[in-house]
Amino acid sequence: MKRSLALVLALATGLALSAAAQTLPAPAPAAPAPAGPAKVAVIAFQAAVGQTNEFQRDFADLQKKYEPKRAQLKTMADEIDGLEKQLQAQGDKLSDAAKASQTKTIDDKKKQAQRFAEDAQTDLTGEMNDLYSKVASKVFDVLSTYSQQQGFTLVLDGTANQQQAPVVLYASSSVDISKAVVDAYNVKSGVPAPPAQPAAAPAAPKPAPKPPVTH
Repeated sequence: MKRSLALVLALATGLALSAAAQTLPAPAPAAPAPAGPAKVAVIAFQAAVGQTNEFQRDFADLQKKYEPKRAQLKTMADEIDGLEKQLQAQGDKLSDAAKASQTKTIDDKKKQAQRFAEDAQTDLTGEMNDLYSKVASKVFDVLSTYSQQQGFTLVLDGTANQQQAPVVLYASSSVDISKAVVDAYNVKSGVPAPPAQPAAAPAAPKPAPKPPVTH
């Protein structure tokens, strides 16, 4: 049960991004390659989309939107846990009919929570797909423009576990254009960077051990 509820308590970012990646626009027709040696670049496309200011802003808004559902699921899980502990503590004192009634109540609440979790997960995945697709299509346009301006004849997607794009086994950092494309997109979108998270306060120093008492 707790595993089912955890499906929504944790945002399924990887799942949503992987599904949304299938909706990327088809590459535009390539411009005629310039004479001379090929110029190749690598980009971690999914990571680049996730690093844009626009995506991070909208993702933070999506997290806030689903906070009430996460809180509701936690309340449901706590209630079920309390009923199970109560049944376990009073099991010997209850009649068979009372025990059966309490067990049915717990099972019904588990099914209700399971349906709620699955519906919330479906809604969340759908909205993550929409969010990723919206930003990814615009990042792709910036990538195309940037690649043409820089004279790249081939750009490979180095995203880990990429099923469709070529697997990049090695690439020098000098050919990774992920940050350059993200920076170019942030400038074009005009979305400011999200505020930095406050640094955690340093832990208080532990008191020095007292010297042993001698008699």
